[in-house]
Amino acid sequence: MPYRVVHYLNQFFGQIGGEDKAGTRPFVKEGIVGPGLALQGALGQDAQVVATVICGDGYFNENMEVAKKEILSMIKSYSPDILIAGPAFNAGRYGVACGAICKEVKDELGIPVVTGMYPENPGVEIYKKDIYIAKTSDSAAGMRSAVPVMAKLALKLLKGESIASPDEEGYIERGIRKNVFKDELGAKRAVDMLIAKLNGREFKTEYPMPDFDRVTPNPPVKDMSKAKVALVTSGGIVPKGNPDKIESSSASKYGKYSIAGVEVLTPDKYETAHGGYDPVYANSDPNRVLPVDAMRELEKEGVIGKLHDYYYATVGNGTSVANAKKYAQTIAKELVADGVQAVILTST
Repeated sequence: MPYRVVHYLNQFFGQIGGEDKAGTRPFVKEGIVGPGLALQGALGQDAQVVATVICGDGYFNENMEVAKKEILSMIKSYSPDILIAGPAFNAGRYGVACGAICKEVKDELGIPVVTGMYPENPGVEIYKKDIYIAKTSDSAAGMRSAVPVMAKLALKLLKGESIASPDEEGYIERGIRKNVFKDELGAKRAVDMLIAKLNGREFKTEYPMPDFDRVTPNPPVKDMSKAKVALVTSGGIVPKGNPDKIESSSASKYGKYSIAGVEVLTPDKYETAHGGYDPVYANSDPNRVLPVDAMRELEKEGVIGKLHDYYYATVGNGTSVANAKKYAQTIAKELVADGVQAVILTST
């Protein structure tokens, strides 16, 4: 008998729609859907996709605890030997959903789980220590290369075979160290690497260090009393009703809003769209996150020249680094074009 596989997909890969269907509650379909065809091909005769659970990214991330229980019940009803989720590539909300469901299934049902994501997907940082996450490209264009890696990992886990290193198997490092025997002593290997480095030859460290972004700071503003200053926030402060429908987690967009003539943000006109902190205090006084009131005081006192007529807002909760960089580059160009000389960034 082949192993029984349940596959998890979001609304897009589940072929029910795009962002307009992100609020879809979880449901199950018998057999294969969408990318499940490639997955079944990679699994071969050893395993069979018996069902596909589909859920909208918006619904899952806004109702995570309820959604996990609903999806767990659907998966359990098929008595699977393994759950395979995604791949999610660089889709932040999808990645978080895949990671959360995999961990829930692993913890509650005690069966192996596998998913796939781009290394910068926020789901990686949250769940990489708990589950195997195959390393993928940042978009669905990499589906053809991602699925075989996921299938190979899945079959090894099902058969109880030993999982080799991340480089050999193609999964993202989990921060777990294993003792292994080598033919040469560590001292000799270290000296060999040093010699290779000194001679400009290629070498591979056995203990990679974190790679931190280094940003050269801009020169200081010469005279703040004449400077135009803008506000930019990842705290999710938006006009009432969230007109741009910025997601509460893993935001796929940002908003630009006029505050020309606005002296103070009032709760009847502004609110937070952020899903990562208690919104009560932000909603009762939005200036706590976006300090328009304080900036107006500084403007009147001559501490700054002028507060920019527009502010920019998004939600930092789970938003991927790639998306954050993209937003920053676009916003910065607009601010420079508008003659802004300084920006105050506020978070939560």
